[in-house]
Amino acid sequence: MRTIYLTGALAATILLAACGEKAPNADGADANTASTNAADAGVGGDDPSAAKAVKSSGTVTSIDQAARKITLAHEPIPEVSWPAMTMGFSVKPEVLGTVKVGDKVAFDATITGNLGEITALTKE
Repeated sequence: MRTIYLTGALAATILLAACGEKAPNADGADANTASTNAADAGVGGDDPSAAKAVKSSGTVTSIDQAARKITLAHEPIPEVSWPAMTMGFSVKPEVLGTVKVGDKVAFDATITGNLGEITALTKE
């Protein structure tokens, strides 16, 4: 009977750890004192949800004023392990009006997870 109880407690711990929640162990103590959630641990120990300030350059491929979005074909961004690609960024309205499609730009951005927000943008 003890084996079944421990197996159930282990299963509950694993399931709750996968959800990022703490589970009690068989004696009621906290079984997840260290995070076992891969999203919490991140690649290389970095927290992927932590915002990172980055700089890069690229070419404006589209602008959506209403949605406050700009799409850039940008150079690699090594701080977040991104290769060169074309992607959309949110952008502050005061920054958005300074460029047009086809402009080559240098930019500062804040990257959180796989989302980016342009904080500064200058024509090259």
